[in-house]
Formats: sequence, C-alpha cells, structure tokens
Amino acid sequence: MATERVTEHPDGTTERVIERDGGGTTYVDRGGSGVGGVIIGIAVLALVAVIAFFLLGQNRNDTLRTSAITGAASSVSHAANSVGDAANNAAGAVNPGK
Repeated sequence: MATERVTEHPDGTTERVIERDGGGTTYVDRGGSGVGGVIIGIAVLALVAVIAFFLLGQNRNDTLRTSAITGAASSVSHAANSVGDAANNAAGAVNPGK
C-alpha cells in the first residue's frame, strides 16, 4: 500500500511525497509557488504600458504636424488673397474708369 503526504511550506510551495511499501521507492513532487508567473505578468503589463505610451506620443506628434501643415496652408491662402486684392487695386489705379 502507498502512503502519501502533502506538505505546504511557509513560502507557498507544496511538496507531495508518495512512499510505496515493499519496494522502498519514494516519489517526491515539489510544486512551485507561482511567484514566477506573477513576475512575468508584471513584466508583460509594463511592456504593454511602454508600448501604449510611445504609440500615444506618436499619435500626438502626427496631430501636431497635421495642425502645423493646415495652419501653413491657411496662411498661404490668405497671402494669395492679399496679392490678388493688391493686383486688382493696382489695375484699378492704372485704369480708373475700367
């Protein structure tokens, strides 16, 4: 007949011992505490946070770049309108009756 013992240690690990009568064979199965899984989970969470930070920063930079280009295009449009108005005024000064 086999005798089985399970021992839980203060650090959270468990140890299972199976002793078989007659043969003197003993099997020891030591289970982990799962701390390694928690550490890996925290590392993955930190990696996701860093990636999200860079992606959001890149999106913000793209938005700022788009706003700058839009503002420059608006300024060029305003300058073109001013040049057109100046040309009309100059043409009116040369030919006041027309």
